[in-house]
Formats: sequence, structure tokens, C-alpha cells
Amino acid sequence: MEEKNRNNIWLHLGLFIFTFIATTFAGAEWRFGELVWMEDYGWHDFRSGLAFSFPLLLFLTVHEFGHYFTARKHKVKASLPYYIPFWFFGLFPSIGTMGAVIRIREFIKSRKQHFDIGIAGPLAGFVIALGVLFYGFTHLPPQEYIFKVHPEYLEMGADYAEEAYQEGSGQFYLGKNILFVLMEYLLVEDPSRMPNGFEIIHYPWLFAGFLGLFFTALNLLPIGQLDGGHILYGLVGYRKHKMIATALFVLLVFWAGLGFYDRNDADSLQMWAPLNILIAWLLFARLQMSRANKFILALSVVLAQLFVVYFIPGLRGYSGWILFAFLIGRFLGVYHPPALFDQPLSTGRKILGWLALLIFILCFSPEPFIVV
Repeated sequence: MEEKNRNNIWLHLGLFIFTFIATTFAGAEWRFGELVWMEDYGWHDFRSGLAFSFPLLLFLTVHEFGHYFTARKHKVKASLPYYIPFWFFGLFPSIGTMGAVIRIREFIKSRKQHFDIGIAGPLAGFVIALGVLFYGFTHLPPQEYIFKVHPEYLEMGADYAEEAYQEGSGQFYLGKNILFVLMEYLLVEDPSRMPNGFEIIHYPWLFAGFLGLFFTALNLLPIGQLDGGHILYGLVGYRKHKMIATALFVLLVFWAGLGFYDRNDADSLQMWAPLNILIAWLLFARLQMSRANKFILALSVVLAQLFVVYFIPGLRGYSGWILFAFLIGRFLGVYHPPALFDQPLSTGRKILGWLALLIFILCFSPEPFIVV
């Protein structure tokens, strides 16, 4: 048994090292566009990526160890974090990782344990994300920094944004959330230093902090056995969790499917409406209802999408959520299993739970990553 544990430690350490290298390479690429196979790529370029990999991995590590230490406190067996390196060697954009996970190695018996283990990670990681953004907003480089990244902007003049960020240019934009906007308003003393949303990817501390808020919101989504699902289950119990999680999942599928329509293209409506019915029906496959009701629900979602397209043209969805909806609907599941001991939470835990759901609202971006 001891030899197996030692082997596992080497596995965790090896995954962390690979993830550290991958996120550092990715950070350097996002910061200056220096690809690893360029002739003049050197140690300085790699080192520049540390300003991204360090805060991002600090966030992931604190988040996962929040789960780990809380599980150990409840005497629930859990693994050390498995870091997941994910990098395309500059061929496609990536952040160098798909995150980190721990494995719970035994059945969680009580509602309180589900709640405590679920909430510990997001709250711990959220504190780190706040610290990273605080540093990023209070240590913004001079405005000239962006001209080192994009020398071509100098030729465009002071109004380079009007020419550089045009529709169809393939530029990458970060959709802000409430907390990001609030911290920007409170902490940035010189607005001229604050980068355009298209350029935040070149500011590693801001980019890593934004990702910290994004992953916090993603984990706090109150569906299934995500961290937010554990929290909601602890707050309201099995039956109410089932109803709320189902409604939120349907809303997620609606919002994701809405993003496929092009309001200015009638052919787009004719193509995506029937396809969205099929997609929604497949995503609803694990809902506990009859096949006929699943089809009616899928049809209702698409009819609601078409209503929005025609009568609320200013509201647009985000197709990027469809992958996450697929992972939930087909693999992770929408519902939370009932615990063996289902006693209500204490008042203190309930207050903490509702605070976590407020953090979810503050961190959530309806359109987190946009390409124009």
C-alpha cells in the first residue's frame, strides 16, 4: 500500500510539472505571441509566461486543496489533485491546462459533508482570484505596453481601436462579469492604462484572474454534482434541488442554442431550429421524464428561442455553453444523489451557502469568450 501511495505521489507531481510547463508556454504565447518553435524563442520568453502560470496554478491548487483538506477533516478518503495539462504547442489557442480534480474514494454519507467539501474549493479559490485581480488592476503597465505587443497599432494612431477591432477580424474578446467590472471601477486609478477587452489576454495577471472568476462560476453552477450542485443540495435538499437544477439546465440549453441563430439570415433559422430540437432532445436524455415529454420540452425550448429571435433582437445567446451542457446532460448528470443522512444544515452553513451562490452571480459571464 505504501509503495502504491509513493507511485501516486510521483504521478501527481509529474502531472503538476507538465501542467506548469504547458501553462508557462501558453502564458508566454498569450502575452507576446512568441511561439515556442520561433528561432529567437529563449529563456526570457519562457520566463515571461510565469506571470500567467503562477497565478493560474496558484488558483487551481488552492481550489483543489480546499476540497482535499475538507474531505480529510470529515475523514472522507480523497486523492491529491490530478492536474490536467492541455496545450497544442501553439497550433491552437489554449491556456495549457484543463484544470485539476481530486477523486473522492468513498461514499459521502451526509448532506453536511457534501456541502462542506463542495463549498471549500470555490471559496478558497475565489479568495486567490480576488488577490490576483487586485494585483493585476493595481500594477497595470503604462499605456505604451500594448504597442510592444502590437507595434502595428502605432501606425493606426491614437484611434487604433476603431480599425483594429472590426467585425470578422477573428479577434478574441473576454466578456466581463459583474465582479471584474466592479474591481476595475474601484481599483484602476489611471483609466488610460486599462486595456481594451480585446487586449486583456496580453495582461497575464488580469487574464489569469479573469479565468479564476470564470472557473469559480463554472464550478458553482448549481446543477448536478458540480460544487454548486453540492451547495444547493445542502441548502434545499433532494427534491427542491432536482426542480431547480432541471430548470437551470433547461435555461442553459436555451441560452446555448440561442447563440447559433443569425438573425439576419433566414436560412440560419431554418437550419438551426430543427437541429436545435435534436440537440436539446439529446441533452435532455437523462432527465427523469418520458420520451414524449422530453421531446415536448425540447420543442418548447426551440420555440422560445425563435420567439426571442423575432421579438427581442437585442438578446443573443452564447453557443460556447453547448459543450458544457453536453458534459452535464450526457455524463455528469443534472440531479444530485440523496445522502444517507439528510439532516438540514446549520444556520451558519446556510448563510455561507447563499454567499457562495451570490459569488456565482458576481463571477458568471453570459458570454465569457467571444471571437468577432
